[in-house]
Amino acid sequence: MDIKKTARKAIFNITPYKPGKPVEELKRQMRIKKVYKLASNENALGPSPLAMAAIKKELRSISSYPEGSCYYLRQGLAKKYRLNPENIVLGNGSDELIVMTLRAFVNRGDEVIIAEPTFLVYKLAAALCEAKIISVPLKAFRYDLEAMRAKVTSRTKVIFIANPDNPTGSYVTKNEVEKFLKGLPRNVIVFFDEAYCEYVERKDYPQSLKYLGRNNIIVSRTFSKIYGLAGLRVGWAAAGRDIVRCLNQVREPFNVNRPAQVGALAALGDKKHIRRSSS
Repeated sequence: MDIKKTARKAIFNITPYKPGKPVEELKRQMRIKKVYKLASNENALGPSPLAMAAIKKELRSISSYPEGSCYYLRQGLAKKYRLNPENIVLGNGSDELIVMTLRAFVNRGDEVIIAEPTFLVYKLAAALCEAKIISVPLKAFRYDLEAMRAKVTSRTKVIFIANPDNPTGSYVTKNEVEKFLKGLPRNVIVFFDEAYCEYVERKDYPQSLKYLGRNNIIVSRTFSKIYGLAGLRVGWAAAGRDIVRCLNQVREPFNVNRPAQVGALAALGDKKHIRRSSS
């Protein structure tokens, strides 16, 4: 059987994402004892002690499926960020939230606008949806929102903005974002990927959660960075209720496991660990 005639053509047009190699595997292969891994931006302090305690307690229950909607974690996020729980959806890392967005809203031939270079998953996931990818070069290592805005057409469905960006670490300001959103067609979804937002100290950094009622906006964040839970794969997004309903339509059942849910909730409340990780 010629598998290429059976498989989707789109999968042969991409180079799969190559994840960073675990420290343990590198030590084994290179026969070395000490490794400082920087490429994946993992929290060098490790996970929150409160998260570890919650996870250990939860292990006795892993023979049962998790609560599918992540009820308690959504409640905790809603309280912390003053949101309605119905405006929150959880993912298996923020990567899954990117995939869910494209799966829910993008058809073959629709346009997806990204920066170049930026987080690779935007391009890979859009290509698998057979979208037309519009790449806009960075300007002085920063997102050129004005140039991205000029690329919007009647076929544009999603615009991805990593803020701060990965890999450059640069960010777009509040004034730049507000100018960008002004007059943007309401059928266009703007996806703010804020995986590193907890590290930002600049006063002109936009508070994108406040924009949720103005446009079709999705704001995603993660527990992989400042919270030190990269191995558990927990991401979350806030959006309007109609968008969240669409995302839940394509979300895999039980996509966030039990230890991940309780660990993330405990980490969310560990202010001491967050302070140490951000200093």
